[in-house]
Amino acid sequence: MKLSVVVPAFNEERLLPGTLAHIRNGLEAIASPRSSSEIIVCDNNSTDRTAQVARAAGAQVVFEPVNQIARARNAGAAAASGDWLVFVDADSSPSPALFQDMAQAIASGRCVGGGATIEIPGARLHVRAWVSAWNALSRLARWAAGSFIFCDAAAFHAVQGFSQELYASEEIDFSRRLKRRFPQRDFIILHRHPLVTSGRKAELYSWREHAAFLVALVASRGRALRRREDCSIWYDGRR
Repeated sequence: MKLSVVVPAFNEERLLPGTLAHIRNGLEAIASPRSSSEIIVCDNNSTDRTAQVARAAGAQVVFEPVNQIARARNAGAAAASGDWLVFVDADSSPSPALFQDMAQAIASGRCVGGGATIEIPGARLHVRAWVSAWNALSRLARWAAGSFIFCDAAAFHAVQGFSQELYASEEIDFSRRLKRRFPQRDFIILHRHPLVTSGRKAELYSWREHAAFLVALVASRGRALRRREDCSIWYDGRR
């Protein structure tokens, strides 16, 4: 079996080295004589040294000129040759234990894909409350957080990957489509070893900015997810 780890990255020269180091440690933890792996970084039109940093770390680099997380993930997947795809955000630190849990799920033969609960170290109380609420919803609804998603490569292509009509919540849409297409296979949310990820959106954006997005989302009945200008929290480049 071959694993292809895809890392979408826009101006991530600062955090990317740590993420790639964690991914390599995770891949080493599940390595066997019958397995192989590759790491693909999709440079999503960065203006910093993201691509150079990725190459220096030994990753394959592909380029996607349109700033959109769905396009970046799809571009990375298009270059992948693995039997399974693993999508890890550039500001996340998956542990070897999380990779081992994922490998066990894949080895069961019953799983089509899944995700993981998340953890934000040092987060303030209201952020921890939001994370707890998301983790509960994620496990109940079996919706993967975009920061860590794994799936059978053939199944990924069967559902045509992430929807490029969406600028946010594309991971929830992908989770739902994958479950509908493959109801006989499990889509699981791993929770024994949560993914450690960055809480920078909670730090860089005020509650007013988050509230403005939620108001636009509700008022538009979800159509705001299809408009880049309404999803500026993900696309204005603040780092």
